[in-house]
Amino acid sequence: MLKFVIRRLLVSVPVIFVSSMLVFWLATQSGDPLAPLRQNPRISRATIAARESQLHLREPIVQRYVGWIKGVVRGDLGVDVQGNPVWPQLWRAMKISLRLLVFTLILSVLLALAVGVFSAVRQYSVFDYSSTFTSFLFYSLPVFWLGALLKEGGIRLNQSLGIRFIQTVGSGGGPDIKGFGNQLYSIAGSTVLPALSLIIISYAGYSRYVRASMLDTLGSDYVRTARAKGLRQRRVVLAHAMRNALIPVTTVVALDFGTVIAGAVVTETVFQWRGMGSLFLKAASNSDVYTIGAYLLVTASFVVVFNLVADVVYALLDPRIRLE
Repeated sequence: MLKFVIRRLLVSVPVIFVSSMLVFWLATQSGDPLAPLRQNPRISRATIAARESQLHLREPIVQRYVGWIKGVVRGDLGVDVQGNPVWPQLWRAMKISLRLLVFTLILSVLLALAVGVFSAVRQYSVFDYSSTFTSFLFYSLPVFWLGALLKEGGIRLNQSLGIRFIQTVGSGGGPDIKGFGNQLYSIAGSTVLPALSLIIISYAGYSRYVRASMLDTLGSDYVRTARAKGLRQRRVVLAHAMRNALIPVTTVVALDFGTVIAGAVVTETVFQWRGMGSLFLKAASNSDVYTIGAYLLVTASFVVVFNLVADVVYALLDPRIRLE
């Protein structure tokens, strides 16, 4: 297992390296990051020259990339177009996005497992038809429309309760809120609506995968053999069918989380969260090369790690799978 993990990580390094080169080159071609300064007549040429030197804009692209990647190895992700270090901004945005996405992933997967398994076991029942209709309905909802609808519902709920627990904008917390209890209250209130919007969309897709995988597994020979032996239905479903049905679902969840960690851009925009999505949009609009490059390294690393986690989970779910 350890050899497999090390080999996969070593193979992933060149992939991340090549992708970072491509994104770095594309970011440098997207525009002039100092264009607003050059258009401001009150900014002196000396100031612009100093900023160009800080961002290495006069150097060739290859030299800029080599210098940046050497800094990344040392833990220095460079500075943004305003001259501020990239790492503190990236770390702050990553914590905000992770808080939302981990909570969303756990709840949506648990809900999808319960509904998907029961739908497969009770195929063509009223519950199956109802859950199928609900899943397709939720999956077809535009994220921005769902977010706006939830915000309206949150405002009405606050008015009816007479308290402002559900926050419709912002990610909560912050240095201006004193006390652990107040911080927790603010974070929880701001997480409800964006988490609910992501749970609704994610659950809809996951539940379809779970149901399809369970139906395929329930029709397999070893499940029929287990039933012929006289095993209870609950044991057949949970111990034999569900365990193997989780293998393809694991792939979907791992890939989904690895890519969604890049930032639920639309959701964060609707609810005005300053997470990874907001950081990327700001960097892209400013042609901020080093911030975009750091963003890519983080998201690509998450994709690699969660693909590796999925492979390890395969071996735990099905002993026939050997990782060598």
